[in-house]
Formats: sequence, structure tokens, C-alpha cells
Amino acid sequence: MSFELKIDALLGRMTLVEKVGQMCQLAIFIPDLEDRIRQGHAGSIICSNSPTPGNTPQDPVLALQLNEYQRLAVEESRLGIPILFGRDVLHGYKTVGPIPLGQAATWNPEIIESVARVTACEASADGINLNFAPVIDIARDPRWGRIAEGFGEDPHLCSVLAQAAVRGYQGEDLTDPATVLACAKHFAGYGAVEGGRDYNGTEIAATTLRNIYLPPFWAAVRAGVGAIMSGFHDIGGIPMSAHRELVAGILKEEWGFEGFVISDWAAIDEMRQHGVAETRADCALISALAGLDMDMASEVYIDELAALVETNQLAEAVIDDAVRRVLRAKFRLGLFDQPYTDVKRASLHLSPDHRQVVRKAAEQSLVLLKNDGILPLAKSDLTVGVFGPLANARKTLCGAWNLDGHEDSVLSILDAVRDKVGANVEILATDLVDDALKIAPRCDVVIAVVGEGIARSGENNCITTLDLPPGHQAFLEALHAIQVPTAAIVLAGRPLALEWADRNLSAILMVWHPGTEGAKAITDTLFGDHNPSGKSPVTFPRNVGQVPLHYNHRPTGRPLPRNDRRHSRYADAPDSPLYPFGYGLSYSTFEYRNLHITVTAPRAVSISAEITNTSSTAGDEIAQLYIRDVVASISRPVKELKGFSRLSLKPGETQTVVFQLTQDDLSFYNQSGHLSFEPGLFKVWVGPDSNTGLAGQFELK
Repeated sequence: MSFELKIDALLGRMTLVEKVGQMCQLAIFIPDLEDRIRQGHAGSIICSNSPTPGNTPQDPVLALQLNEYQRLAVEESRLGIPILFGRDVLHGYKTVGPIPLGQAATWNPEIIESVARVTACEASADGINLNFAPVIDIARDPRWGRIAEGFGEDPHLCSVLAQAAVRGYQGEDLTDPATVLACAKHFAGYGAVEGGRDYNGTEIAATTLRNIYLPPFWAAVRAGVGAIMSGFHDIGGIPMSAHRELVAGILKEEWGFEGFVISDWAAIDEMRQHGVAETRADCALISALAGLDMDMASEVYIDELAALVETNQLAEAVIDDAVRRVLRAKFRLGLFDQPYTDVKRASLHLSPDHRQVVRKAAEQSLVLLKNDGILPLAKSDLTVGVFGPLANARKTLCGAWNLDGHEDSVLSILDAVRDKVGANVEILATDLVDDALKIAPRCDVVIAVVGEGIARSGENNCITTLDLPPGHQAFLEALHAIQVPTAAIVLAGRPLALEWADRNLSAILMVWHPGTEGAKAITDTLFGDHNPSGKSPVTFPRNVGQVPLHYNHRPTGRPLPRNDRRHSRYADAPDSPLYPFGYGLSYSTFEYRNLHITVTAPRAVSISAEITNTSSTAGDEIAQLYIRDVVASISRPVKELKGFSRLSLKPGETQTVVFQLTQDDLSFYNQSGHLSFEPGLFKVWVGPDSNTGLAGQFELK
């Protein structure tokens, strides 16, 4: 019997209240949870308490607790339907990888998939079977705290990495106990909130929504993502909990999404605050008709939906479709056959293999923004000062939205440097700024660890400045006054305004929040055992006044450069970013040459270039392909990423990178909302970032 036949049979046995119960996700901390489970009111439970209990990362306390809740559902409710246990596990469970924005800096789908696989393995060992990840919001405004949770500003890069994350979480077979159902979020356009402020409204043109914000979700659907979470925001006055056109229309009908859609925390009830619903019953009706299948935490559905059906305000068929989607997820996970978690699997937490995966991810996530030759550091005959507000930080390295990492499992950057060099390099350190300034003149080089703590990035941590936190900039300026060569290690959940540091410091290594093994990865990079290869997945502005700032903007009628003052410009600062999208240095140097463009079919193009490592150091280069559709029915971006490829090159080695463009790559959504291919002239660039590279063009007729 197929899943669908089993679902039909189960639906036929369910009362209306039991059906609505499957559409409800209850908070784990409510006092009458056990009774609600027995009554069939808990289709899902959100495990929102943080952190999970236990004396060590291997204690199976949560798994035991969730197994008991599952037993109540399976053995003491009338129909014995198992529960989905949801949790936000965005970039690691006990073994923590870099924040998603840092993972995106690897430009490596294999890395994203491997970190997601480790995350799924560990979270499922504690009974979690539904993960509210990946976050695939396109974010163009770094004031928004949740930029840390996603893969950056570009729809192509985000789409590729979204599919990799879904593969990692869900594996090839969701009945494998080491997998979890992925839930992509936040549908859709949440990264466009006005003022970079969480929970705010958005104004997104239909063409921008289709061409920029929706592609990562379409990619996740094609990858088989099991669930999608709608956002807190509105688009043009329509809250996502009410957005029938997007949820029921595009997501379910146009794309054929067969999973279920869940609200964000209490977002359905919050439609009263949005001003589009007067009562909780209104909220329930509007959201059910919009296509939201599960209500997270507000309990609006369990309180109101049955009465709406009984009074003929809502067709029971709407309920049946939602329940079918939820049950389908449970059958896909194999919960009807094996509802319980093997608590012995908690021994997998923080295993050496898992640590190795996140260490490799951390290494490839580091972006070298500046280096005047000071890096890599010698491993002997050197005096190094390791100072700064975050030199001894541990939990900070794990970043925002990490509920389960143990601080004791994380090494500080200072301790990692000491372990790395032993007695061969003299390390000077102090927690006090005044003492650091006294000691610094004795150093050959200073490593200054600065940046954002956890409370300054992530959800509801939006800011109005992109400067370093108070005190950090002053510390760097005091070091600079002493005239000691300084390498800044910048921890952050967003691109910061680092123009002063770029002008005055010897080196800048952007390390984001790199996770459990981040300090070791940073130290290996500082001392040359790892050659940095990360490329920024976001544009770095010079100051907050430039934002929102993104490389793939549309051209204006008065573009740069112009010889007069009547063009799109700032009067008090350069128009260019500090570091462009896709930028990142290496200890190697690379030369691009011999661009070849061949039209292989009426709507297909092959593009190749040679890349040579011109240094004496082996290194990885990420070659990037950009295009521009010069004339179209709507104004198209000045550049669009359409491909990228990682090359490992020995000293003096040359490799040829080849990109294939198809009709899909050259198409876009027009003002009628249709995918359109329009022949004509296209410009092409192949290079190391969005600002430089070999240039060419081709024409399709």
C-alpha cells in the first residue's frame, strides 16, 4: 500500500478535531502538553527550550523526553499518529559549523551538504525529526540581523547551496534515522524588510520577487524539501500568513509543492496586529485559505478551525489537504514504523569525524580581505601579541541561532594560537586593553580579535550602524598609533564597515562566526597551514549610508561613470563598495586569460577561460561567471552570477574552467509573471569576483 492509500485510510478514520490536531504545533513548555498529546491535539511539538539539558553533550536527556512524548502519541492517543519534533538547528547541533553566511563564503555545495548531514545526524540522535532550516532568504541589507542565517545576496549562489543543504538534511531516504525533514524559510522576501528591521514590512515588485527572492525556494522545492515556513513580514500590506497568491498559488499550485507549510512562531495570530484580522477565528480562516497547513505555537487552529468548518465558513476539504501534507511527511520519515529514537546514538555528538567536517567548513569559510604580506606568519623566531575583546571568546565563535553547542567544546583563538606554535613562537596576551597597549611594542606582529558577539547578530538583533562595536575600533586605532603591524581577525554575523581598517591595518581576515573548530581553522590560516580561499557572499559597504548595497543592481538612466555630476552617485563618499560580492584574497596569486565564447546551439553557450597559479604557493581559486542581458523587456541587472567553479592549482599550474549556459540560465520572469527568453546581446565576465575579470560578449538571434 502506497503512502497516499495509507493516508486516505487514516483520514477516513479521523474526526474533525483529530484532523485539526495534526495542523497544530505546540510549544514543548505548555503545562498541559501530555494531555493534549493524548487527545490528538499535537501533530507537532516545537522543542524551543534552550539549551537542551544534560551534563555532557552525549547525555540523551532530550531523546528520552521526546521518546516519552512519542509514546503518549503512539500508545495512548486514539489513532496512534506519531509526532513531528521541530527545532531550529541552523548550522550545527552539538558540533557547530560556521554560521550559514560563513558557509556561503566557501562557495562549496559539498561543504554545505556535509555540515547539514552532520547536523541531521546529531539532531536526530536527540529525537529531532523536523529542522527549521535552511534559511534561504536573499539579504541585501546587512543591518538585518538575520543576514547571518542565510546564504547571502545572490539568488544563484543561494539556490545552489539551498539544494545542497536539503540533500544534507534529508539524505537519500528519510527513513534513515540519521536524517531530518528540512524546512526552508522564510517564504518569501523576508530579507527585504524595510530599514533592515526584523518583523517589518516589505515592498517588493513582482518582477523582483520572481527573479531575486523566489528562486532559492523553487530550488529547494526541486530538491524535495519536506516543509516550508512562511515569514513574519508582509509584502505590500499582505502578511505572509494571509498571502494566498504566493502560498496556495505559486508554491503549491504553480510549483506543485507536496510538503506542508508551517507558520513562524505565532505569526497566524499576529495578523490581528497587522490589522488584517479582527478575531482569532478570522486569523484561522484567512491562513487556512492562504495555504498554511500548520500553526506554530499560537493554538489558533486548534481553537477555531473545527467551528469554522461546522458553520460552513471553511470547507473540510481544505483541512483534509493540509492534514494529508502533514501525514505525508510522517510517512516519508518512517515514523509509523519506527517512532522512537535510539538513545545510544547520542554518543555521536562531537565525534572526531563530525569535528573534522566543521573544521574543513570553517577553513574554507574564512575570507582574507586584506594582506600586505604580513600573513602567513612564521612559526618560529617571532613574538606575537594576541589581544582584543574577543581573543578569549569561545561561545561567540558559534554565532547566533545555535541553541545546543557546548562552550566547553570550543577553543578560543588565543588558546588555539598557543597550541599551534608551542615554544617556537613567543605569545603575549592580556585581557586588559591598557596592558595590551603596553605589551604591543614588544611584538613583531599583533593579532587583534574584534567584532560582534552573539547578541549583536541573528534574529531581532538589527542595528543602525555597521561599525565595529563600541570600544573595538578605538582599540584598533590605539594599536595603529603604536605602529606595530596588526592583523585584524573579525568575527561577525554580517559584513561590517571596515574602511578605516582597510586603510590602516596590515591584514584583515573575516572569519564570521566559524563554529566549534573555528579557532583551529583560523590559526592554521594565520600560520600558513591552510591557504584561504573564501569569497564573500555579500557586498561589503564602506559605511551604513550605502545600504542596501548589492552587486546585481539594475542600471539607471544616468549610470557611472559620467564626466559631469549628473549621475547616480553620493556627494560625500565613493559610490563603490569597500569589497565587492565574490571577493576574497589568497596566499597564492592567479591570472585569468584566454576567454573563449562559443554559441553551441540557438539558445546555448559554452564559455571557457584559463586560470594560472602565478605564485609559489598551492591554492584554491573560485572562478565566477557573470552575464548581463543588455537589452530586454524589463531592465536587467548590470551583472548576474550564473556559475562558479573551485580549482585547486599547484604553483605554476594552469587549468581551464568551462561554463555551460542554457536557455534557463538566460531567461527571466517578465512583467507578466512568465519565464521569458529574449534573444539579443549578452555581456560575459569570468573572474575572481563580481568587479574584475575577463570580459566578452555573445549574441543570440
